Amino acid sequence: MEGHIVITGATGVIGTELVAALEQRGEVVVVLARSPESARRKVPGADRYVLWDSDMAEGEWTGLVSGAKAVIHLAGKPLLETRWTEEHKQECYNSRILGTRHMVAAIAKAPVKPGVFISASAIGYYGSFERCGDTPDILENGAAGRDFLAKICEDWEREALAAEKLGVRLVLLRTGIVLSTRGGMLQKLIGPFNFFVGGPVGTGEQCISWIHLDDEIDCILAALDNADWSGPVNAVGPKPASMKEFAQALGSVLGRPSLLPVPKMAVQVLMGEGAEYAVKGQKVLPGVMTAHGFVFRFPSLASALRDLVQREH
Repeated sequence: MEGHIVITGATGVIGTELVAALEQRGEVVVVLARSPESARRKVPGADRYVLWDSDMAEGEWTGLVSGAKAVIHLAGKPLLETRWTEEHKQECYNSRILGTRHMVAAIAKAPVKPGVFISASAIGYYGSFERCGDTPDILENGAAGRDFLAKICEDWEREALAAEKLGVRLVLLRTGIVLSTRGGMLQKLIGPFNFFVGGPVGTGEQCISWIHLDDEIDCILAALDNADWSGPVNAVGPKPASMKEFAQALGSVLGRPSLLPVPKMAVQVLMGEGAEYAVKGQKVLPGVMTAHGFVFRFPSLASALRDLVQREH
């Protein structure tokens, strides 16, 4: 194959929308998935569905990297979807580190290198903070943090950086909180609000560096299309908000009060150690996106939430 786009993580919230956008553009998409048949049902329309998992160093999939227009690597075990145990943390770490390591190894062996390697990361790279005022605005040159999420992101990116040494353009996609009613933080918050018991999580002072799902997809497409995009890219909107502001905006859109904060203790019961990250955040700005003249469809939180809720998107 030549000129196709290889994607992992295609069945997630971001991946599903990205595959649809790529197909709409007429791209030839190859989906790598743990269950090709399940992926075919969830994201129909790709050219091929091939067996892949983060611990697979070999397989049919490795040959599909050669000649690709792009490899877009989004896969990673969800971090905050379940209570944290040492086993869960290790699985989350391994899925990112090993998956990326094997992908770069396949790129190294490819007779024809892909045009670009877009590798997922997260704004957890910068560490986690309790209040918006704890840090200045963080751009892509910000220092790495020292907590568990920062270590995952730093090691994840280190594996991806090996692709640059092979002469492949590399984009490290440091994604923030992606807003969608189909998964993630927004979906979890809407339920309590619908029962009139919604409110901010924790103190409400932590920063939420968010991005509308459509802007996330546009960011990935811009990184795909533009050869001058490389290195770390903060995939976040231009206006971070505190959790209290976020809850108030969501309550306003839903026509519900935002009166009942969710105490940290309640989050700890559900998530264990992961609660430390659910009640913290980062004040991150889209430095590279702004420098390249990226135009956000939804620059304000209110417009983003209104659109997502109305469209159930």
